[in-house]
This record gives sequence, C-alpha cells and structure tokens, in this order.
Amino acid sequence: MFDKFFPDAYMASTYVIPFEQLYEEGYRGIIFDIDNTLVPHGAPADERAKKLFNRLKDLGFSTCLLSNNQEQRVQMFNKEIQTNYICNAHKPSCKNYKKAMELMGTNKENSLFVGDQLFTDVWGAKRTGIRNILVKPIHPKEEIQIVLKRYLEKIVLHFYKKNHRK
Repeated sequence: MFDKFFPDAYMASTYVIPFEQLYEEGYRGIIFDIDNTLVPHGAPADERAKKLFNRLKDLGFSTCLLSNNQEQRVQMFNKEIQTNYICNAHKPSCKNYKKAMELMGTNKENSLFVGDQLFTDVWGAKRTGIRNILVKPIHPKEEIQIVLKRYLEKIVLHFYKKNHRK
C-alpha cells in the first residue's frame, strides 16, 4: 500500500552518498532539493555544500536544484554553487523533474534525485521514473506544513524499514 512512496535508497545524509560509485554505475545528472537536504531550512550554501558541488563537477556530474521555494530563496543558495536551478517546482509534479533533466542534458536512466521528503521529493522522482535517494532531514526546524507531513512519513518509513529487513 505504501510502497509507491518507498525511496530507492535511504541514507543518513546527502554527504555520505557514494557519488563516485554512482558515476561508475553510469549516472551523470543529480537533481537536488535544497532545504534540509543540503543545508538547514533557509540557510545559504555552506562550505560542505560548496565542496560537494565542486566534487560532483570534478567527477563529471551535471547538477540541478529543484525547489518548491520562491526564486529569491533558491538564488540565495545558488549564489555560491552556480548550478542549474528550478524554483516554484510544484513537486511532486513530474514536469520540472523532466525540465531539470533537459537542463542537465540527461535522461531518466542516468539521472537521480536526492531529497528529504517522501511525499514531494521521492514521490515526484518515482512518478517521473528517476532513481531517488531519501536523506534524513539536516535540522528539525521546519515550516508547519512540513512538520505535519513528517508524521505521515514516519508511518511510511516504518513499513519501508520493515520491508527492507526481510
């Protein structure tokens, strides 16, 4: 019942994902959510995020930020990163996942998505046919609508973990 929301992988942090291995597997484009995936909600790009995007560029990845936030927020984060971005993305709608792949010059087979929310990030990627990685939120401070979704996510993640223990 909940499996349509199950991520393809679930990791402790964006910063522990084995990007070198993913590149060896043929992935060439990575679409990222920003808030609580790369930095705490509303924060600018920090040193860790800057180093990550430099590392990904050096590996040969194309990247794109895909955010439901307004342009001002996304531009503020992207000022130091300087990558493709789409704001007001309306995730989980598939439209802008596809647009992100166009911007990166990739396709469903060689793109993946990294985000911290099941019902927007992961579900949108799954609906688009893109491999996805759910990461634990960086910081507990979140907007009220996200806090409410987190309760539902806990239920889905319970069944995800139960299913993956088998």
